[in-house]
Amino acid sequence: MASAPARRFSLVTRLALLGGALVAASASLAVGLAAWLGAGWQAAAITAAVMLPLALVVARAELQPLLAMLRALGGTVISYRDGDFSVGLHWRGNDEIGDLVRAHNELGQVLREQRQGLAERELLLDTMVQNTPVAMLLVRQGGHVVFANVAARQLLHRGRRLEGADLARLLQGASGSLREAYARGGDGLFTVRHAAGSDAEDEIYHLARRQFTLNGQRHELLLLRHLTAELRRQEVQTWKKVIRVLSHELNNSLAPAASLAHSGAELLRRGQTERLPEILRTIEERARHLQGFIEGYAQFAKLPAPRLEDVQWPGLVGTLQSQLPFRLAGDLPAEPARIDAAQMEQALLNLLKNAHESGSDPAEVALAVRRGRDVLAIDVMDRGSGMTETVMAQALVPFYSTKRSGTGLGLALAREIAEAHGGRLVLGNREGGGLAVSLVLPLAPGASAP
Repeated sequence: MASAPARRFSLVTRLALLGGALVAASASLAVGLAAWLGAGWQAAAITAAVMLPLALVVARAELQPLLAMLRALGGTVISYRDGDFSVGLHWRGNDEIGDLVRAHNELGQVLREQRQGLAERELLLDTMVQNTPVAMLLVRQGGHVVFANVAARQLLHRGRRLEGADLARLLQGASGSLREAYARGGDGLFTVRHAAGSDAEDEIYHLARRQFTLNGQRHELLLLRHLTAELRRQEVQTWKKVIRVLSHELNNSLAPAASLAHSGAELLRRGQTERLPEILRTIEERARHLQGFIEGYAQFAKLPAPRLEDVQWPGLVGTLQSQLPFRLAGDLPAEPARIDAAQMEQALLNLLKNAHESGSDPAEVALAVRRGRDVLAIDVMDRGSGMTETVMAQALVPFYSTKRSGTGLGLALAREIAEAHGGRLVLGNREGGGLAVSLVLPLAPGASAP
């Protein structure tokens, strides 16, 4: 059977009952004394002399536990402020003070659980940071190291602690390439070269720098990531992919040419020469395709530095429209573009060719030029099938292509040209279907933004 709930007496009720009892006792005593003495003023004086000390004793006995609990609450608040959440309180009464004590104890339990969870997370984070292969240094404004993980100690200080060390002195003992990479500012790669005659390979690292404010002071986080093994793996995979693409393309061109040459020789032996011109034309077509394929690879591998000059937009757009049809969306800027005309023409032709091969209606292929505050964007848009996330993630990788006869160099070459001009290439699916490829370039010095 469930136990009956304890009877609840609020603090106000208890004080009211106590006050009523004292008033009733005072009245009864006064009436009794008045009947005995026969004088009302004497009865009142005696009643006051007796009941006032009694009331003080009773009130003190009733309020003493309350005052003790208030002092205990003040002490636990101080303990919480100091980070000690192990203190608990107890109150026997079923009243408002009991409610306050229970709420206070529940708060302490929540704070203990939160502190335990925070300590576990800090331990996990510290374990991860200390054991990550990425060297991490946190440097306070002024150049003093406030934190360094194991990888940073091994890289810069032979495993010894770095906290409190001066970063400038540490860099003096490090490789010159690291000092140069740090002096350049920003993120970048650097190579640690070993002494001549050493069998060890050069080590490649990536330096990343992030600044933030911590406890009111500027701090900088330095991340040094070892990339040698990863780059070696990527290099091997790239060479394998190049060999596969070259083998596939060479086989697709040379195998039919060899077969046709054999057939032509057999027909010539038989004196049947009427099909020889067709066979020779096919061989020539495959040879020219293979020549264009090789030239495309050579162009990607030997892209020269751009020769920047002022190029008028109407002339560039007219040259593109004479080779591939497209619709011009919006107006062209009045100011000339500071670009390498031949390279930019090649990049935009690659993008326009991809747009026509996307399955889009040729009338929906469009080119637009947008001006921003400090950039210039050339958009090539279509209404084809767009790209999935997987394809978009690989689209700018050289030799990657979803087309059976594609070389995977069109977008890669366009990106190389954009980056050679100090810009970038951005891909995005359009609302309503299709793809938009934006070739983003920095504005020429002195150009006024709209």
